Amino acid sequence: MASEHGDGPDVAGGPVGRAREPGASTRRFWRAGLLRGGIELRHFLRNPKEMSGQLTNVVVALLIAAYVSDEVPGTHTPMAHLVLAGLAAYLLVQIGLVNLPQMLVTEREEGALLRVRATPGGIPAYLVAKCLLVVVMAVATLALLLAATALLVDGPLPRGPGGWLTLLWVTTLGLLAVVPLGAALGAVLPNPREALALIMLPVMGLLFTSGAVFPITSLPVVVQQVASVFPLKWMAQGLRSVLLPDTARAAEAAGSWELPMVAGVLAAWALLGFLLAVPLLRRAARRESGSRLTARHHKAARSGAIPA
Repeated sequence: MASEHGDGPDVAGGPVGRAREPGASTRRFWRAGLLRGGIELRHFLRNPKEMSGQLTNVVVALLIAAYVSDEVPGTHTPMAHLVLAGLAAYLLVQIGLVNLPQMLVTEREEGALLRVRATPGGIPAYLVAKCLLVVVMAVATLALLLAATALLVDGPLPRGPGGWLTLLWVTTLGLLAVVPLGAALGAVLPNPREALALIMLPVMGLLFTSGAVFPITSLPVVVQQVASVFPLKWMAQGLRSVLLPDTARAAEAAGSWELPMVAGVLAAWALLGFLLAVPLLRRAARRESGSRLTARHHKAARSGAIPA
């Protein structure tokens, strides 16, 4: 019998009733995801090999900026500043569309999705944890790049509170646009050995066709139109609006920063990514089984990818 204080297992006030409260499951997987994300973040910070990869990207960007000369055509803006803004956007895209899918494919091969499948709310919590990890990685990489370029190669920084606010929302929307999409890619890519080859070539293609390393107006119109479909072009344009002087707008295709369009395109990609990521991860988890995992391990052992 339930007690007069409602501590028993009655439907209205007991454990069953509380479990059915609207939003209870949502709060539960968010809490679980944030806890798991914190654990993964601490693991990342204690892993010199993984951290060195992000530091290497920053060093490469610094070296490129140090050797780029001339000015953006039609302006007095150093070309190095345009390149730095583009590389900052590219690093955010790389973390979301290259690093994250590789993490997911590797953990799927190791049986992580099989384990979270058995946990209530496991897939959403898993996605929250991965998003937390890559967002912290991306923000830290961007902050390090901007600080290092300002100190070492006289790189640009946002101008005034408005510039920092624009940097914040462009970075936030940019990550929302690529991180869920990266999770969706990680759910469908075949294996870690093929994932990098399948992702890296298209991402590098976007780097050179999105105006990230040279003015987009120097590209053929059809290339500009194709690049404008993808988020990197708009992330780079948004960051240029923050880091370059207003006179640099002359080198933009529309002659302006088009910040409403930046926000609209990135928000559309964010929505698409969220609509794809959870269903595809759930589908990948449903397809996992102990026999599939064992078969993959045997195949990897025969190929020499892992010890037999």
